[in-house]
Amino acid sequence: MLRWLFMGLLVFSVDCLAEPIPIKVVVVSMFEHGEVTGDRPGEFQFWVERLPLDQSMSFPAGDYELRLNDRGVLGMCTGSGIPNATASIMALGLDDRFDFSKAYWLVAGIAGGDPADMSLGSAAWAKFVIDGDLLFEIDAREIPSDWPYGIVPLGGTKPAKTAADMEGGWTVDTISYALDAELVEWAYGLTRNIKVPVDEKVVEFRAQFSNHEAARQPPKVIIGDTLSASTYWHGHYLNAWANDWVKLHSDQQANFATTNMEDSGTLTALHRLARVGRVDARRVLVLRTASNFSVPPPGQPATWSATAEYPDRGLSALEAAYRVGSPVVEAILSDWDRYQSKLPR
Repeated sequence: MLRWLFMGLLVFSVDCLAEPIPIKVVVVSMFEHGEVTGDRPGEFQFWVERLPLDQSMSFPAGDYELRLNDRGVLGMCTGSGIPNATASIMALGLDDRFDFSKAYWLVAGIAGGDPADMSLGSAAWAKFVIDGDLLFEIDAREIPSDWPYGIVPLGGTKPAKTAADMEGGWTVDTISYALDAELVEWAYGLTRNIKVPVDEKVVEFRAQFSNHEAARQPPKVIIGDTLSASTYWHGHYLNAWANDWVKLHSDQQANFATTNMEDSGTLTALHRLARVGRVDARRVLVLRTASNFSVPPPGQPATWSATAEYPDRGLSALEAAYRVGSPVVEAILSDWDRYQSKLPR
């Protein structure tokens, strides 16, 4: 009995003394269809198959196994929605198997795009991540006639467009996150000329947006900010709110380009982890690619557009997330001697 107890303690001690794996880049995806390889791709699959991320590690606190490679890249899939993203990122950041102290975090996923700014398959590097769930909302049937929409900031009494409109009110500190602007500019400069092919069905679909020139153009890489809400919202009135809301919570600096369902949770977790020295919150990039639009095309109701199948099942946007994101990963790895201690500029 004593012999087995001694052996158990020895194994436990060796495991505890094992050096954590130093991670250079974490690629964060949010959803997958079925398996992480070999079937219909979600956000994780192209990274696993192409980078590749050929080593598997268990992750009991998450929805999917972790994937990594010998070059120091770790890939994860958080699960959809702000609660899943928050929990998964926190669990990973506190995992003692890894050293994230110098790691860069690339969030790469699909999103709804504002047709005023981008076309399907386009990619937007965000300088701001703004939460769209922390608010007051009035039932649409009871909105005062002089209100543009029924959404009111915490601490406010009516819809607001500037900080002065809610002066003296209360709020919380997890609504707005500003990313490192110079790091974002570097990533954009590195990828701005990347071309993303799109299916003919995408070309046909975007042609319907006769009232938006940007929506009818071939996809491109832009700088544009992202609104994060677990509620899958849709329509012209809410799109107007999104544009106002993003400006309101960025001191008029941000421009709404994409709508996602996770990123405020991801940023909240990363900033909490930074408080205890587990990560460097300056080393975060958010790339969102347009799989659908946040408003319907002319002649179609929002009720149809919100649930309609994406014209190419989102493949152009999934392709763009990998094609635009992977050169940034490669650039960090190729110049790691410099970027491990100094952010790209």
